[in-house]
Amino acid sequence: MYNPIRKHIIVPMKFSLLDNWGFKSIILILTLFGCSLSLYAQQITCSPEDKSLFETKIVDLGKTKGANLGDTISLVGQSFIGTPYVEKTLEIGDTETLVVNFGGLDCTTFVENVLAFSLMLQNQQKDFENFTNNLETVRYRNGNLIGYPSRLHYFTEWIRNKEKKGLVKDITAELGGVELEKPINFMGTHRNLYPFLASDANFEAMQKVEKEIAKENLCYLPQNQIESKEHLIKSGDILALATSIKGLDVTHTGIAIHQPDGRLHLLHASSKNGEVEISELPLADYLKNIKSNIGIIVTRPILKSL
Repeated sequence: MYNPIRKHIIVPMKFSLLDNWGFKSIILILTLFGCSLSLYAQQITCSPEDKSLFETKIVDLGKTKGANLGDTISLVGQSFIGTPYVEKTLEIGDTETLVVNFGGLDCTTFVENVLAFSLMLQNQQKDFENFTNNLETVRYRNGNLIGYPSRLHYFTEWIRNKEKKGLVKDITAELGGVELEKPINFMGTHRNLYPFLASDANFEAMQKVEKEIAKENLCYLPQNQIESKEHLIKSGDILALATSIKGLDVTHTGIAIHQPDGRLHLLHASSKNGEVEISELPLADYLKNIKSNIGIIVTRPILKSL
């Protein structure tokens, strides 16, 4: 049985300019400009098992024939069904690296991996380097890994940042979403829950991020309106579960998928059932069992070529 808890290997990401200019030339240029090579050559954390799983998955996904982008995304998402739910898979080591882990996913890394693979299919890519570039684009602010604070920890900021990059469009307001003025500062007020925030530099950077997020109101589709609007939500749309919990914007995320019962369900990495699955109940009914849920944020992937 595949074990999601295993030893990872940290390897440097490829620096495309090296192919043309040579390593010594790059070192010289960076030295002249007072730059550190580590600033540009980010690192990947990936086990041999995960690299092998990538090779298998990209071959299998090459056979995927979605009628449209939404169908492709939902098919890619379904290829992960049964993958174990594992939290905190990105909290490895004492520095931020680009973690590749297919053996265990939480709700966010599930969505990230689905989008990274969907970008590959959209752009007819096959190489592992293409995948890691896509994953970095999806996971980090402006697509650049520059330490722990550059990871998009709050999903509302993730949506806004990826909307600017042309990867998604927030359609919540179009569906009749309502705005809520709410401070988003859970990480800043619960520093002890996040090991990387032991660093004062990381903590101060995250406080600045929270202040920026707070400049815009939270827009969500209220829970009692979801059933009447679910026909407007397409398979492949990204759903984020808005919450009443103080300081938090979203507690869970997944992918919309219409089922044979004619209803909208949630394709997600479930902490309750311990794996990636399609919710047994329709989304509107599923949310009624979550006390802190106030509704959803709906984002439609566009995935323009990078």
